[in-house]
Amino acid sequence: MPLGRRRKTSREQTMGGQIRHSTGLTPARGRRAFAAAVCVAIGVLLAGNVSANSGKARIQAIGADSENIRSIHNIRTWPAPDHTRVVFDTTGAVQHSVFRLGSPERLVVDLFDVNLKAPLGPAATDDNLVKRIRAAGRGSTDLRVVFDLKRRAKARSFVLKPNPPYGHRLVIDLEAEPGEREVRAKTAKPAASSRLRKIVVAIDPGHGGEDPGAIGRGKVREKDVVLAISKRLARELKAARGYEAVLTRTGDYYVPLRRRMARARKARADLFLSIHADAFRDRRVRGSSVYVLSRNGASSEAAKWLADRENASDLVGGVRLGDKDGLLASVLLDLSQAAALSASGEVGNRILRQLNRVAKPHKRQVQRAGFMVLKSPDVPSILIETGFISNPDEERRLRDRRHQTKIARAISQGVQRYFEKNPPDGTLLAARKHTIEPGETLSHISARYRVTVDSLRAENRLSTDNVHVGQVLHIPEG
Repeated sequence: MPLGRRRKTSREQTMGGQIRHSTGLTPARGRRAFAAAVCVAIGVLLAGNVSANSGKARIQAIGADSENIRSIHNIRTWPAPDHTRVVFDTTGAVQHSVFRLGSPERLVVDLFDVNLKAPLGPAATDDNLVKRIRAAGRGSTDLRVVFDLKRRAKARSFVLKPNPPYGHRLVIDLEAEPGEREVRAKTAKPAASSRLRKIVVAIDPGHGGEDPGAIGRGKVREKDVVLAISKRLARELKAARGYEAVLTRTGDYYVPLRRRMARARKARADLFLSIHADAFRDRRVRGSSVYVLSRNGASSEAAKWLADRENASDLVGGVRLGDKDGLLASVLLDLSQAAALSASGEVGNRILRQLNRVAKPHKRQVQRAGFMVLKSPDVPSILIETGFISNPDEERRLRDRRHQTKIARAISQGVQRYFEKNPPDGTLLAARKHTIEPGETLSHISARYRVTVDSLRAENRLSTDNVHVGQVLHIPEG
C-alpha cells in the first residue's frame, strides 16, 4: 500500500464508490464541510504566521527604541538677574514637551526616549528663578525634569546641533514674568524733569554663559576677556564728569542679541558699544577693528520695525510710529536711522584713532557690517574687535589686566572726544556751552558757572575780556 493511502472501510465500500462518513452527511454536504475545514486550517496557519511576524516586528521595534535612547550627560544652568538658561547636554537630538504648573510655581520638562546619566546638583545660590531641580523616570524610556521656581516665569525651549566644543543640546530659557508692582511701574509715565542728565553709554560684553565666543590656543575665552574690558570701560566713563555707563551683562551668562539692544534703549542710551575679540584660522593675523552698521543691514531692520506692530508702538527717535501712516512712519524711521548711522561713523573714527595708539590696527578704516547688535534704529551703535584672540601674542596681551585697562581707556577717550564736540541736548556736557546774550560779560559768566575768568579765557583762547552777542563759549571744568 502506497504510503499515505488508507483502506476504505466496509461502510464506504457499500456506497458504490461514494464516500459517506459516519457523520451521516450527504456527499454534497460532505464536500462543503471539507472545503470549510480546509479554509479554517489555512486561516489558522495564516493567523499564526501574522502573529509570528507581528511578534518579530514588535521585538524589532523594541530593539530599535532601545538603540534610540538618548542620554543626558550634563545639566548646566546660567543664572542672570532676570532670566535663567538651562542646558541639557545630550548624546543626540531629543523630543520634549514643556508645560507650567502653579501653586507652587513649577516648570515641567518631559523628555522622551531619554535617560539621565548626570547627577542633579543644587540650584545656584544666586539664581533668582530656580529654587530646585528634580527628576524621575516615566515608564521605561521617558524622563520628567521638574524645576521648582521662586516666582512665575515663562519658558522657551529649542534644540541645538553639535557645535564644538559642545554636542547636541536642549536649551530651556526661563524668563521672570513681571509682578503687579513691576507692571504698574512700567506703565507709569516718567515724570518730566528739567534737571540736566548724564550721557548714557551702554556697554555690551559679547557672548557669555554657554557661548564662550572665540577660544585662544592658551584656552583664553573671549567671553571672559570682553567682560573684564567692559567693566574697566564702565569705570573709566563713570569717572569722567557727566557720564553714566550701563552693562548689558555683569556676569557669566548669555543675553539674547535683541535683548541687549532692548536694554540699551530702555536705559535711554546715547551710545551702544559692543565689545568683542576676533579670531581667524591664520594665527598671524592681529590688530583691532571698529564696525558700524552697513546700509543693507539698516534697510532690512527698518522693514522689520515697520512690519512689527509691537515695535511700531514703541518710541523711535522720540516719535511713536504706531499712529502714523506707512509713508510717514517710513520717513521718520529713515531720518532716525540716518542720524544714528552718521553718529556711529563719527564716534567709530574717534575710537579707532585712540585704539591705534595702543596697538597696531587690523583695519585702518571703520568697517561696515550687518551685525545684529548694531541694528537699533535710533541709538548710535559700534562693535569693537579689541584684537585677535587666535594670535598667541595678542591672546597673552588680552588677558593681561594692564593691557585691558589701556584698551578701555582708549575707547573711553574716543567716546569723550566725540561727545565733547556733539553733546546731546539736556545733558551736563551740553550745558558746558554758553551763548552770549545782551548785557553779559565774562565776569557774569564765570560767576554763573563757578569758574575763573582766566580759565574762561584759556578754554576759549581769548586775548581780551571782550565778547559779543551770539558768541558761543566753552565752559571749563570747575
